Amino acid sequence: MWSYRVGFVIVVSLPWALVSAGPAGAHGALEDPLSRAAACGAEGPGQAARSAACRAAVRASGGVLTRAWDDLRVANVAGRDRQVIPDGKLCSGGLAAYRGLDLARADWPATTVRPGARFAFKYRGTIPHRGTFRMYVTKQGYDPREPLKWSDLERKPFLTATDPALKDGSYTISGRLPSRSGRHLIYTIWQNSDTPDTYYSCSDVVFRRSSNAAAAAAAVPRARPVAASRQDGVRRKDASWLVGGSVVLAGCAGATGLLIKRRRHRFER
Repeated sequence: MWSYRVGFVIVVSLPWALVSAGPAGAHGALEDPLSRAAACGAEGPGQAARSAACRAAVRASGGVLTRAWDDLRVANVAGRDRQVIPDGKLCSGGLAAYRGLDLARADWPATTVRPGARFAFKYRGTIPHRGTFRMYVTKQGYDPREPLKWSDLERKPFLTATDPALKDGSYTISGRLPSRSGRHLIYTIWQNSDTPDTYYSCSDVVFRRSSNAAAAAAAVPRARPVAASRQDGVRRKDASWLVGGSVVLAGCAGATGLLIKRRRHRFER
């Protein structure tokens, strides 16, 4: 009787994001308004992912960005964001693997929003966790062609939410957009409460009035001093004709009365 043993070697290939995250990891990124990470990731919108900014970001990040766009997290920050994350590296969280997101350029895919309007922010949660979201906006005068610094952001968040509901794979946070104009950046910090991780997300936005308001404003005729003066001239001319006509009629009436008076005088004689 032959006896033998057979040994098996199983090689398992796991995605980079799962290996780095571990069993307690959480994943996510802001998808509306579209964040740089979500735009340039493998699941991002095709047009955005093919943009020049995303191509440059992917090259600078060495390909990690496309595979793990939702794993931009830093452990043990514990609310000390301004002390831990250095200026110029806010969008990457200071992680070399995501340094492409820090590129200072004005052609990042941007979401058009209306200043001061209600907005439903959506944060994609590929692994659900509890925590607090804080959203900041850049100050008026922000220049996207300069590296993003903490001093470029307002000191206080314009919107905060703790443990929002996860629905259809996304956390929805309703709030009001700040009052701004032109191109700006919304910076989102998601500090987990059941893991030591904090996530960072940069969303480029363009604040613009609604098309309806713009159309209504365009429909209102603008004052044109030259045209107005011409119209005034026409009115004055018309008025002069009326006055002149009145004078003529009055003169005719006077002459007619004089003739009638003379004829009566002749008959009386």
